[in-house]
Amino acid sequence: QVQLTESGGGSVQAGASLRLSCVISGQPYDKNCMNWLRQSPGRPRESVAVIYSGGKSTFYPDSVKGRFTISQDVAKNTVYLQMDNLKPEDTALYYCAAKTNCWADEFAYRGQGTQVTVSS
Repeated sequence: QVQLTESGGGSVQAGASLRLSCVISGQPYDKNCMNWLRQSPGRPRESVAVIYSGGKSTFYPDSVKGRFTISQDVAKNTVYLQMDNLKPEDTALYYCAAKTNCWADEFAYRGQGTQVTVSS
């Protein structure tokens, strides 16, 4: 059984920073492709960061590129999301997700999420 537990969200003003953490326990999941996503009411789910092979490569959509940074501490089974220069449109429930195999189309596991609220 795999469990993902996020923390670090909160309410901040525009321009502030937050660092989210996701602790993963259990097996099996593929550590080589970990994801952060966000969901807000009325908007589609959005992948905001992906990290491959412990940091050998990362991916960000244009909406967060240059402001968000994903990192991973494999020894601690933890994935981080550093969010800088936050904007009101970043307001959402942020959660991490994992796959049993990086080639899978769907996420097998996700956490409950941590709420981020950015005011102008």
